[in-house]
Parts: sequence; structure tokens; C-alpha cells
Amino acid sequence: MDATAQTTRILFEQFSPWAINLFYAFGYAAIACFLYGSYVQVRKYRRGQPDASWGQLAARFGDMARTMLTHRTLKRRDHAAGAAHAMIFFSFIALFVGTATITLEVDILKPLFGITFWKGGFYLLFSLVLDLAGLGLIGGLLYMMYRRKWMALPKLDYTRPDRQPGDPDYDRSAYRREDWAFLWTLILIGITGYVLEASRLVWLSGDAGVWDSRFWSPVGALLAHSLMGLGLDASGAGTLRGGLWWFHGLLALSFIALIPFTKVKHIFTASASLMFRDPLAGRRLPKVPETQEAAGYQAITDLTWKNLLHLDACTKCGRCHEACPARTVGAPLSPRDVILSLREFANHALAASSLPDKAELSIHGKGPGQVFMETLWSCRTCLACVEICPVAVEHVPIIVQMRRKLVEEGQMEPILQKTLQTIHKTGNSFGESKRKRGAWTKGLPFPVKDARKEPVETLWFVGDYAAFDPRNQKVTQAFARLLHAAGEDFGLLLDGELNAGNDVRRVGEEGLYEHLASSNIATLEGCEFKRIVTTDPHSFNTIRNEYPEFADPALRGLFQIEHYSTVLLKLIQNGRLTLKKHLSHRVTFHDPCHLGRFNKGYDAPRELLALIGCTLVEMPRNRDNSFCCGAGGGRIWIPDPVGMEKPAQNRMKEAAGLPDIDVFVVACPKDLTMFEDALKTTPGCEGRFVVRELIELIAECVEAADPAPAALAAAPAMA
Repeated sequence: MDATAQTTRILFEQFSPWAINLFYAFGYAAIACFLYGSYVQVRKYRRGQPDASWGQLAARFGDMARTMLTHRTLKRRDHAAGAAHAMIFFSFIALFVGTATITLEVDILKPLFGITFWKGGFYLLFSLVLDLAGLGLIGGLLYMMYRRKWMALPKLDYTRPDRQPGDPDYDRSAYRREDWAFLWTLILIGITGYVLEASRLVWLSGDAGVWDSRFWSPVGALLAHSLMGLGLDASGAGTLRGGLWWFHGLLALSFIALIPFTKVKHIFTASASLMFRDPLAGRRLPKVPETQEAAGYQAITDLTWKNLLHLDACTKCGRCHEACPARTVGAPLSPRDVILSLREFANHALAASSLPDKAELSIHGKGPGQVFMETLWSCRTCLACVEICPVAVEHVPIIVQMRRKLVEEGQMEPILQKTLQTIHKTGNSFGESKRKRGAWTKGLPFPVKDARKEPVETLWFVGDYAAFDPRNQKVTQAFARLLHAAGEDFGLLLDGELNAGNDVRRVGEEGLYEHLASSNIATLEGCEFKRIVTTDPHSFNTIRNEYPEFADPALRGLFQIEHYSTVLLKLIQNGRLTLKKHLSHRVTFHDPCHLGRFNKGYDAPRELLALIGCTLVEMPRNRDNSFCCGAGGGRIWIPDPVGMEKPAQNRMKEAAGLPDIDVFVVACPKDLTMFEDALKTTPGCEGRFVVRELIELIAECVEAADPAPAALAAAPAMA
């Protein structure tokens, strides 16, 4: 008979009854500690406000499972870290399932039903799988240690841009200690598991059933031979195994007990965060509930349970910190630090058995765990943080909710307050009379319809900058000529159009936003058209993603809106616009945040550039990793501190590093304004290339009188 046919491992081999009972006592204590900690966490979340994320749980779970199994969010822009985490994750799961399998037989099936299966071929295969899983776990952990210590990645530096040395919560060394404790605990569990296995093999080397099957545990077997080569005999191995068994077991039980109190809980909170993610987070901001007395977040208890869950889901990976344009140029903002500050505040205020006084729950201010006003106003709401977060933390909606409270209390730059008052009074951020909104049409050689008075195929929502800014008016007129050349039946709202409100809402002025949105919606509902088009990605985002929530449910299909890039692409492809010449420019393209990251409009502008003959040289930060111009979130109305680099200047330096580009192409009125100014003020960039709107390049090809390549010499005069 094969000696391995009944091979198994007796879990408590030669343990006395009191030792076994003691181990179970420790085990139950660890479980009790885990359950109590979990209760405390759940109680903390329940102290938050309701959230509308419940529903479609099966679909949500499926999406979460796919994300975790593919590790797609972790591999983005850091494939090595994602691969190492996958090794740790899947190895940990395998080892956990293995431990659960042993528990199933030893503690349930065998004592209750006399069923045993952990033997023979199953046991040997089980040993091989877990042996290899342990190797994957240790390998992944070693890479993470190397990455943290020797690669010295800036995103893993917890130095805070919003605090100064000496501030009560400036020091983040506790997080570093926690990170290393987590890594060392897991790696010690893995290493001691192998040494324990090796010492057992040496101890039982006289048992043919054990020794002959040793290479089903290849790492343990090789280590056993090494120990024997060092002179370890069976007796010494038995002693080593006894002490190591307790060390390994208590370390593993301590790990379980501390899960709810340490970063290990991200195993659960990150999964839940992914499950309850909002695919429109930041693109569509939450309305103020009618039952809510005041707008925004003042206290930690104003956050929803999902917000509080997000705080715990953060793994401190630093990807949002690295992507944030405000942090990059030296502003006192790191999305990660906002989340961690609020987490620390929540753990202090909400994890206790009873809530502190209301005065102690405010998350605004300069105290420990509070968020500075300057930090909140630094945000461009560009979604770079939300888009790259591997565990679906929704930073921007939380920041905007906190801004709402600041706006309600008047805590903002005077110039911003004046701009909001101007928008409320005139319906635009330029303070111009409403009657002048369509003044740019006077320079056209054809009349433009008033969509309020007659039906049109296409209703063009122009936007403030495209309508009032003199430089952008030239682009607006060019687009009108293109639509006319294509025979497009289009019209405008003229003085019936108000600021779309996208940036007003992201500033935090929810009341003014609802006024603007409701007014525009009422005007649109009174018009007859088939589609809306806009040259402004900011207007595009809010009309597409937010206006439907404020409209009659029966009329929500009214807000089918396209960005001009997709409209022009179709007009060229179906032959309604003819390209009379092709350009030979080497260009780079800046993805506008509200067209790209917000609404995934990456391809149409690039296809247009290819059609008109341009050679595209991609920016290092492009598509979903595009770097904000700095205008978003109302920052175009707020002056940057003197001497601090602007995000648009940072972008100009990036473009200047590209080989021999002629044109920096944009597809957003605010981008045109920000980058033309940045090109003039960024040392070493002016004269290297010009900033042009994509519409201008297309118009140059469509309106050309001859096929000769366009000269760029005249372009600076347009800047």
C-alpha cells in the first residue's frame, strides 16, 4: 500500500489537552476582539447620514468582484505595485481558504459527523498549493518593502503640504510605523510558517508517510534539508517546532484580532468602497436634501455612511497625492491628507461609545483632524484624485460638500464672492448685460436663429467664455461658420441662456446653481430641437450629467448633448464638411478635464487632428492622466498666490519638453484662456509653439482658398 495514501497532518500533534484548550481560548479571544472592533466600525458608519448608494446589489457586487480579481485599478500607472499586490492578495486568499478548510474538518465535520477529507491526494495537493501561495505572499511583501524603503517614492512620503512642523497633527510617523508593522507581521507569519513546516518534517523524518511526501511542500522540504545540513536532528526539531508553533499561531491570531483597528481592515473597507462606488462621482454632485436645514458638511456627522467608509478604505497609496495639480504646484492640498485628516477625526469622535458635544464635531478649522479653508479652496475639482484611486474613494464630492458650508458662511476670497454675486445678477461671470450674449453673431455673414422662437435641429449652448471673452469669440464665430458650411440647422438661446452653473456648483454655491440650472432647463423645455451641442466642456458636463436630476422625469431625454468635437467629426466623415487642405503641423493635444476625465471624450479630438493632417505627439500626461489647466472648481475666478507656479505653467513646461511641436491644441474656452496666458508667463516657453483651438485648425482646412500649407506666422497675433 502507498505510504502516502493516508498521509495527513495532525493539527495538534502531541499537544496536551490543556495546551489545546489554551489555544482555543486565545482563538476565541481573537475572534471576540475582531467582532467587537467590527461592531465599533459599523457603529461609526451608522452615525453618518443616509446615502443613496443602496440598490442593484448583485450588479454592484459583480463589478466589485471583477475589479478585485483583475486588479485593474491597482495596475494602472503602477503596474509593478499592482502585480505585487496581486501576489499578496491571491496568496493571502489561498492561505485563508486553506486555513478555513482545516477548520472545517477539525472543528466541524470530524467532531460532529465523523467526516475527514484532509488526507491522501487532497492533502498533498493542498500542501503544494499553500506552499506556493506562501512563496507568492513573501515575494510580494518583499517587493513592497523594497518599494517603500529603497525606491523612496515621493507619493509614499506622508509629509503634509497643509501643515507646518510643530502643528499638532503634522507628524505622520505613526502611519509609517503602521505600514511597516503590517508588512513585517505578514512576512513573519509567512516565514515562520515555512520554518514550522520544515521543523515538522525533520521531527517526523522517521515516518515514511511524512518524509516520502515531503516535496509536495517544496519550500518546506528544501528548508528541512537545509536545517538537517546545519545539524538539526529530530529531537531538536521537535523542540523548535513546539516553540515556533505557539509563536506562529499567536502571531496569526493577533493579526486577526487587530484587523478592525489597523490598516488591515482595508481588506473589507476597500471591497465595500468599490462595491458602493458611484460611476458619476464628481461628474454629478449630490443635491441638498429638502429635509436638510443647511447646505454642506460642517460636522463629521454630516458625512454619509459611505463617506465614512471611504475614509477607512484609503490605503495611503499616494496616487491621488501624486496626480493632484494643486499639490504639484505647491498649494496646501493633498487629497490623501484631506481623507486621512477626516479619518483621524472620525476615529476620535465617532468610534467612542457616546458622541462628543456638537461643538467638538466641526471638521472645519485649524485643529487636529480638521481641514483648513485654504486647503479646500485649493482644489480644482478636476477629478484626477477620484479617477486614479484604486479603491474608489470619492474625494471631490466630500471637498465640495465642505465648500458648501464655507460659502454659506461667506468664508471665501472676496473676488470669488463678487463673481458669484455678478453671476446671480447678470447670469454670466463677465458682468455683461444679458443682451450682449449673442453680440458675437454680428460678425457673421449670415443670420443665426433664435431657438426660442423657431424650431432647430441643433441647439447650441454657447457658455460664458465662448460668448463674452474676445479671444474665444473668434473661435465661437469659426464654429458657427463651420456649422453653416455644413448646412446644419442650428440656433441659440441668445439672452435666454445663463451660465450653465458647472463651476458655480463646484465652488459650493448650490443655491445659485439650482437657480441657474432651473432657469436654463425651463428655457430649453420651451424650445424645439433634436440635440444640444456646446463648445464648452464645463457646460457639457453639467447639462449631460446634472440637469436631468432637476428636470421633469418625462423630459430628461431632452438633455442629449454633444461636444463640438464629435459633431465636427461626423460632419467631416459623412461629407457635409469638405477639407480643402491638410496641415503639416506637429501638435500636442491637451485633454480638457470635463471632456476627458469627466466624460471619456478622448478619441474624437485625436481623430479630427489625424483627418486634417497633423502629427500628434502625446503629452506624457494625457487622456485620463491629463493635467488640469487650473481653471476648474471656480479657480479661474480666484487669483493664485503671487510667486506660486500655476498648473497651466506646469503644463507649458511639459509641452516645451516635447520634440519640435508647432501647436499646443486645446478644445475648451477656459483652456484657451489659461494656456495662452501661461505660454506668455512661463520662462523659456514663449516662441516655442503657439496655443490654438482645435476649431481654428479645422476651420483653416475647411475655409482654405488654396491647398498650400498654413503658415503659423500669423498665429501669435491671435493669441
